[in-house]
Amino acid sequence: MTTKEHLSQAYRLDQRIHSKLEQVSTLRSLAQKITVSFGNEGGRGVRNQSPMENTIVKIMDLEEEIDQEIDRLIDLKQEIMGVISSVEDIDCQLLLELRYLTFKTWEQIAEIMNFTLQWVYALHQKALSKIKLKDFSKIDYN
Repeated sequence: MTTKEHLSQAYRLDQRIHSKLEQVSTLRSLAQKITVSFGNEGGRGVRNQSPMENTIVKIMDLEEEIDQEIDRLIDLKQEIMGVISSVEDIDCQLLLELRYLTFKTWEQIAEIMNFTLQWVYALHQKALSKIKLKDFSKIDYN
């Protein structure tokens, strides 16, 4: 895995979290539309889960996955911050933080740093060259 791929892991994990949050929202909306039927269950002593219960269980499972992924994202961002702080050039640090921790676009970074887009690209290459892959732990967050 390249340095850029390592740094980009946080963005991908953040995207997965947002996707799961959207899934929870969809399930919650669906749960509000489910009607409960009250009927004789035949007295067999076997209770089947209702559609509402099934949906609630799915929501709870998905929320647990989201919590775990948020914990992983926090750990990953701390690791990335440690690697970025090892770069001595302050402009390189800022660029890397804006790109890989706050997920800014190249255009936004150029505006924030008051640089041309071409200079931001060149500075990015310089910043990446200052990071060694050994600076990353062996944890894969994908």
